[in-house]
Amino acid sequence: MSTERHVTTKEAPPPDSGEGIVHEYDGILEADNHLPRWWLMTLYGAIAFSALYWLGYEAFKALPSPREAYAIEQAKAAAAEAVKLKAMGAASDENLVAMAKNAAAASEGKEVFTKNCVSCHAANGGGGIGPNLTDGAWLHGGKPMQVYATIKDGYVKGGMPAWGALIGEERVRLAAAYVISIKGTNVPGGKAPQGAPEL
Repeated sequence: MSTERHVTTKEAPPPDSGEGIVHEYDGILEADNHLPRWWLMTLYGAIAFSALYWLGYEAFKALPSPREAYAIEQAKAAAAEAVKLKAMGAASDENLVAMAKNAAAASEGKEVFTKNCVSCHAANGGGGIGPNLTDGAWLHGGKPMQVYATIKDGYVKGGMPAWGALIGEERVRLAAAYVISIKGTNVPGGKAPQGAPEL
């Protein structure tokens, strides 16, 4: 029976470079290396930024969240576009459709509609005394300029007042833009269609 003897040789550690050897395992020497200053500055800067970010956005709500900031910018852009659309000159099918597609203009139009039109057409435009404005049937035409003329000049025989003299040109356009924006939405519980379908 023979016995084998395993001899391990340990190499001499490298000359000390000022960083002491703090650990040795299986012949592997681990030195206490210091991190570079630029790396530490990056780490400390990230920690400081995250603390300030948290304080500004979460703790004190001093700054708008990214979502709120985006909504504010979108609202500003929509308002600027609404001003531009209002200053386009004479009403036309194209201008009224553009206003209907603009969120700010349609929102202003909804305010005009709410103040003046809900007693006859309901808050959602589904109709009451007056016809349903959300279906595809129209008593006096559903094209943008026809809607505009109906609001502006009215139809006394049908009980529709001439709003142009009462609320002014700008509000007539805004109301027309809102009505165009809800056309075809077919709100639930709306009044049965009246008039001819738009071709």
